[in-house]
Amino acid sequence: MFLSKRLGPCLAALIVLFSMFYQPAQGHRSQPAEVYHRAWQLVKDNYYQPDFNGQNWSEWEHKFDSQIHNTPEAFKYIKTMLESLNDPYTRFLDPRAFEDENDAIDAKIVGIGINLQQSKDQAHLIVTRTIENSPADLAGIRAGDEIIGIDGASAIGLTPEQAAEKIRGQAGSAVKIAVRHAQAIRSFNITRAEITIHAVSYKILEPNIGYIALSTFISNDASREFKTALQKLSPTDALVVDLRGNPGGLLSNALEIADMLLENGSIVSTIGRHGKHTDLASGDPVSHQPIVVLVDEDSASASEILAGALKDNARAIIVGNRTYGKGLVQEINRLPGGAAIHITVSRYLTPAGTDINKVGIAPDIEVADKQQQMKVAVDYLKDKVAALASPIHSSALSLTH
Repeated sequence: MFLSKRLGPCLAALIVLFSMFYQPAQGHRSQPAEVYHRAWQLVKDNYYQPDFNGQNWSEWEHKFDSQIHNTPEAFKYIKTMLESLNDPYTRFLDPRAFEDENDAIDAKIVGIGINLQQSKDQAHLIVTRTIENSPADLAGIRAGDEIIGIDGASAIGLTPEQAAEKIRGQAGSAVKIAVRHAQAIRSFNITRAEITIHAVSYKILEPNIGYIALSTFISNDASREFKTALQKLSPTDALVVDLRGNPGGLLSNALEIADMLLENGSIVSTIGRHGKHTDLASGDPVSHQPIVVLVDEDSASASEILAGALKDNARAIIVGNRTYGKGLVQEINRLPGGAAIHITVSRYLTPAGTDINKVGIAPDIEVADKQQQMKVAVDYLKDKVAALASPIHSSALSLTH
């Protein structure tokens, strides 16, 4: 999550841009109770589990009618209603958070430029990425640092959303951030700024191997940036695609990027209340180079769709650690008055029919050490390129044509 005035989506988001814009009758102002009832209806019509995770959903329709007198009360009871599903991905966004999410999709934020994730035991707030040349990057905050203080107050136990509320501010204003790096504690006085988020960075590794790091799928520009990187790296012999620390984002980006790499086959199947849908590769890839995909325990959602599609279609070798394990898809639904809810509308299966939710994707080559992961990837590709260039392999190719 990007901590900034413009807050991005939560960890492991896989969302479909399907914002349902409710329009009241002309001259009619939405009443707080209508906001609640609209949220109830959207879940009733779209939630992926027909039994609503064991809930009698009808009981929630008028449960708080006598208690909703203003918008904050409507928001409060929407949250209560959604929490009853026991689904962390079906959640409420107030107007500010919804605006922030849209800004993240538009790839521009105002803030310090860090990606935060709460540890699974909820005790630590860890920096998973700093945006290159952002205020946080220039100050010296690095991936792996733990945020322990914000403006003199403890950040221990805060969620990314709660931390964001404390870090938000105007461009040009300052915020004091305390971090723990290894056993050392450091403080930074950081000035907020407007930041353009680039989802992709790329370079050429020795010997003539292309490297593409994809940090998020949330930006509308992610697939376009990835295609540009592929085109720039087309003269290289092979590719490393780095999805480590990538928490996911838009489903459309995962589908488009997978299609750029797959020769054929299915990409992913989604299963919801209204049936099953399978997305297929077009058969017109941008790249035919050998590929290694790097993943870790923070590679989630859209990252897992891409990794699963390339693995199951034997298009790439997966190197690293088992991935996060989020196999659910959400839609963004706008509510009257500018708030919104994410609703889980389907689960997904990899091309091999695997449900990875709460399980993750196992790498083909498991390597725990981050630096060693890159070495293993490059060594594998060097051997692969050499094998493809060997006379025996060339003869075999000729015989098959």
